[in-house]
Amino acid sequence: MKRWLLLLALGGLVACEKKAPGDPNKVSIDVKAKSDGFDPSSVRLNKGAQAVLVFTRTTDETCAKSVIFPELNIKKELPKDKPVEIEIPTTEARTLTFMCGMEMYKSSVVIQ
Repeated sequence: MKRWLLLLALGGLVACEKKAPGDPNKVSIDVKAKSDGFDPSSVRLNKGAQAVLVFTRTTDETCAKSVIFPELNIKKELPKDKPVEIEIPTTEARTLTFMCGMEMYKSSVVIQ
């Protein structure tokens, strides 16, 4: 009886487990484009880690309707309430700047 209850409990735990979508070794960080800029304003990543930043614009009251990574030659539009993924290369330790299309809001990715 105890063995049956244990198996039932373990089966329930396995059924409730949620798998992360995509590559389980990839770090995914949410960045919100808000009326006062990007949140968080600085992101830290480990050198060599696979990383993606997921930008979501949450308001129309912002100039952050696009995001630019000058060093990576990346510019992406940020449609309201739609996540936009940007892969970040982490092969070397450095600081990358990202900003809104008008260059008013600036933030950084620090790779250590």
